[in-house]
Amino acid sequence: MANEVIFGAKAHELLGQAYPESPVLLPHRLENHPLLGLDALADLALSMRPIDVEYNRADLPVGIDPSAIPANGLGIAETIRSIATNGSWMVLKFIEQNPIYRDFLRETLAELEHVVALATGRMLKLEGFVFLSSPGAVTPFHMDPEHNILLQLRGSKTMTVFPADDEELVPPEAHERFQAGGHRNLDWRDDFAGRGQAFELTPGRALYVPVKAPHWVRNGPETSISLSITWQSEWAFRERYARAMNAMLRGYGLSPAPPRRYPHQNRAKSLAWRAISKARRATGSP
Repeated sequence: MANEVIFGAKAHELLGQAYPESPVLLPHRLENHPLLGLDALADLALSMRPIDVEYNRADLPVGIDPSAIPANGLGIAETIRSIATNGSWMVLKFIEQNPIYRDFLRETLAELEHVVALATGRMLKLEGFVFLSSPGAVTPFHMDPEHNILLQLRGSKTMTVFPADDEELVPPEAHERFQAGGHRNLDWRDDFAGRGQAFELTPGRALYVPVKAPHWVRNGPETSISLSITWQSEWAFRERYARAMNAMLRGYGLSPAPPRRYPHQNRAKSLAWRAISKARRATGSP
């Protein structure tokens, strides 16, 4: 598998048309990779730091307080090997900490870097996540801080993706709490449902999800395994720093305008926040 092309010409074309602001389905050839079978993933999970293996019950509503998510009562390896029947959801975070998976992640993303670089420059901070889900599992409404391609390897799922620039879905204050370390889950209202676009994922299909595009996921009737390959860009970092700057301004009683989406670059607030952060580090200030 080492030299096999994962993303062909069609995937390059589709991503080039959509990136960075529109979700798009892409074909891939990764569904039978030996590093992504249940036994290999169980071995990987047991080698990881416990903090980087998150798992819990999966019979969840679309919107839920993170503190209310119930545990599944099982160990890591048992959860993976019995995922078909135990009603759980699991994510292995930052698989690039393992040298074998780090090389695998880099090789996979390298195929797409020339497409990405045309819009947002070189790929930064490459990270990988593996999701294992029991039949019918729900991943609640949330957002992620990276450019993300989710590759479906086994089973099926429906991911419903919402516009990243809709401030009723994610108000500026929610963005700022998230950037300050708040949980990824978002407040859900039933009237949000019609604003999302549902994408059906089966083995051999992948979905590109823009930075901070809210989404939720429902697994199909079989066990699901998915791989999320992510990266940052200078644009994404500028948006993040501009949010941090806004949080500080809001703390002084101001109502700053939110950062704008691509192709706007949010340079002024980003540069201001970087300067403030540098000065704080130099003086030891919090």
